[in-house]
Amino acid sequence: MSSKVKPLLLKPSLHEKMWGGTKLRDYGFDLPSEHTGEAWIASAHPHGPSTVVNGDYAGKTLQEIWNEAPQLFGGHEKNAAFPLLVKILDANRDLSIQVHPDDEYAQAHGEPYGKTESWYILSAKPGAQLYYGHTAQTHKELADAVHSGNIKSILRTVPVKQGEFYYVPSGTLHALGTGIVALETQQSSDTTFRFYDFDRVDPSSGKKRPLQVEEALEVTNVPHKDPEIKETTQTLGDAKITTLVNATYFAVLKIELSGSANLNMNHKYMIQTVIAGNGTLKVDGTDYQIKKGTTYILPNQTKDYKLTGNLQIIGSFANK
Repeated sequence: MSSKVKPLLLKPSLHEKMWGGTKLRDYGFDLPSEHTGEAWIASAHPHGPSTVVNGDYAGKTLQEIWNEAPQLFGGHEKNAAFPLLVKILDANRDLSIQVHPDDEYAQAHGEPYGKTESWYILSAKPGAQLYYGHTAQTHKELADAVHSGNIKSILRTVPVKQGEFYYVPSGTLHALGTGIVALETQQSSDTTFRFYDFDRVDPSSGKKRPLQVEEALEVTNVPHKDPEIKETTQTLGDAKITTLVNATYFAVLKIELSGSANLNMNHKYMIQTVIAGNGTLKVDGTDYQIKKGTTYILPNQTKDYKLTGNLQIIGSFANK
């Protein structure tokens, strides 16, 4: 294998959803249907791993590389799971009102990780909103609203605009609403407990999707408290870098570039996705053309890299 440091360019795993649409075509993805809801753009999860398309590891899944070449990720315990999962979601219709468990609950039920997540809003139709938290002050008040069919009465709705960022810790009742496309950075978990699904019938089965109301009630934070997150900004070369969140499990940042910037990679590894524009990524003397929809991982051996062009990039790295 060559000793040259190369980014791992990734091809997503695409997932059809009853609430999905066709907006993911805007990111250059070849959709399997008119109801494609999720592109798992950086995933080593067994339900949909991403595949590397360049270099020595071309054709291998991120899961395979994580296991076979731990040095690319700064080393890890033998049976550790890749900690992050990055997706782009097209909410052509409301997602179900849902909640995710924390690590402790997930591990007690056989899963390696709970699910704390975050959303960067890539686009939103006028009037779009998301569901975030609830107004119940006690578990009984929440349970009564759910069991009596009045969950809508305690839901908090938030109007959204392109460019906004939301941090969604485990235990937060939430859902993306109709007309939102979002980049989601999360722990590598696919465990969702649904409270309410708007009484929809899944056309593929002819039945309503199952709810997990008791589990959802068990893991929801009551009362709801908005997390405190603090954005910080720095300028390097022609790049403005905004840290959107730096929390227990991951950090998410936004790079806005018009020109060029020499940047350091001082993390174990870093995931980056181009969300707008096009340009060049230079790593170890080699140029890679990148454009809207390109996702790659800068491996551990990347000490510095150069970005050139007009680019908006969302990056993330694991803190655990």
